[in-house]
Amino acid sequence: MPHVTTEAPHPLYAPLSVPVKAAAEPRRRPEPPRRPEPEPRRRPAPAARRPGPEPEPEPPRLSPDRLRTAVVAGAGAVALCWGVQARPSARLDALFATGAHLTGLLAGYGVLVMLLLMARIPALEHGVGADRLARWHAHGGRYALGLVAAHGLLALCGYAVHTGTDLLTAVQGLLGYPWVAAACAGTVLFVAVGVTSAGAVRGRIRHETWRRVHLLTHLAAALGFVHQLAGPDLVGPFTRWIWAMAHATVGVLLVWYRIVVPVRRALRHDLRVVEVVTEGPDTVSVLVRGRGVAELQAEPGQFFRWRFLRPGLRSTALPFSLSAPVRDDTLRITVKAIGDHTRRIRRLRPGTRVVATGPFGALTAHRRTRRKVLLLAGGVGITPLRALFETLDGGPGDLTLLYRASDAGAVVLREELEAIAYERGAALHFLLGRSDDPFDPLAPRALRDLVPDLAAHDVYLCGPPGMARAATASLIKAGVPAGRIHSEDFSHA
Repeated sequence: MPHVTTEAPHPLYAPLSVPVKAAAEPRRRPEPPRRPEPEPRRRPAPAARRPGPEPEPEPPRLSPDRLRTAVVAGAGAVALCWGVQARPSARLDALFATGAHLTGLLAGYGVLVMLLLMARIPALEHGVGADRLARWHAHGGRYALGLVAAHGLLALCGYAVHTGTDLLTAVQGLLGYPWVAAACAGTVLFVAVGVTSAGAVRGRIRHETWRRVHLLTHLAAALGFVHQLAGPDLVGPFTRWIWAMAHATVGVLLVWYRIVVPVRRALRHDLRVVEVVTEGPDTVSVLVRGRGVAELQAEPGQFFRWRFLRPGLRSTALPFSLSAPVRDDTLRITVKAIGDHTRRIRRLRPGTRVVATGPFGALTAHRRTRRKVLLLAGGVGITPLRALFETLDGGPGDLTLLYRASDAGAVVLREELEAIAYERGAALHFLLGRSDDPFDPLAPRALRDLVPDLAAHDVYLCGPPGMARAATASLIKAGVPAGRIHSEDFSHA
């Protein structure tokens, strides 16, 4: 039997969704919600399959464990390369120089890994997930910057001991070498990127500014590469050739997936805005249509990076997940106005050209391991879960959607969710209330009351970072293994 509810069944939830008096009345079976008449422009029906280009083969998916193993193995190979070159010596200047060579090679390798993680390679994006790649990139960047600093300090001390001069004189002497000056310039750029990426700074600068500064990483990496080829860290033509091939490979992948592929797809699919639909006071859905969109193989739960080619929007590409499955060569995103960029999206006009890079993300049906699935959304995080709610395989009783929102006005796509729940026999609960209310509807006991066999479910989770962290902790306490909690924070993608 279909189970559609707009209130939580436990009496303690009454203050969150309905008046206490109404909660005390006998429960009645909810009337099936009327499905609104289909609107051809807003919810286009699937089109008959037309002859066209064959879809692109599904990209391979590299798991996080395999990527981790590959990165560690690469670091081991770099250390082995250093060990083969090392010449044991008890002299102080030689010890400093040996340490400088090791930290320099590891720093160069770390920078290559950081660039590779953000190259938007489908095998990584689909298998590891964009949010995890972004976290690894951020954490790894700190280690790489630390290795760069250690390399510079050890090299300076070794040069000072070798020449018998003080550190200031040693600095002046080292800067006389062009490859050392290039390394210093690269280090300054790395520091600038690191400072603007720190949480305390990034929240105070515009996203566009952060993006532009972050692009300096590529120039810094190039300067570091020149430094290492000309300096003493690499000995022998074979070692230099391997190092050059590694940098060339990463450079080609960056150019291919970040420039060539987006431009080629933009020309091929000719995406344009066809309609902007108001979903609430500060939320709109944008429908984008093009040619052969099915070739993109976008899965429910994934996202694209969207660049709208109109003044005020064309300079930035932001990640928005699909809020509905692909139909009739049409993609749909649902955007909440939370800043200048998203407010401008509300004023888009039909015909605006769109460059959409993707699809990205691993919050898809491929992560599913159990028959029963709980979808747990917070705020506008409902968008990828709404697409999954409609498309995940399952019979009556297999799917449950919990939607956390501050009040009824903050609920997005409510009619669509109720219609899907009714059609599929799925459970739907709106958990309404402020985050500082005394009762927490996402506490472990509250979750078990709503979903009695919670530990037997896979959980797909998407919402604001604070809500997602608290919900993850509650789910684990309620008995859900961490490996069956699937989440993705698209804001860091």
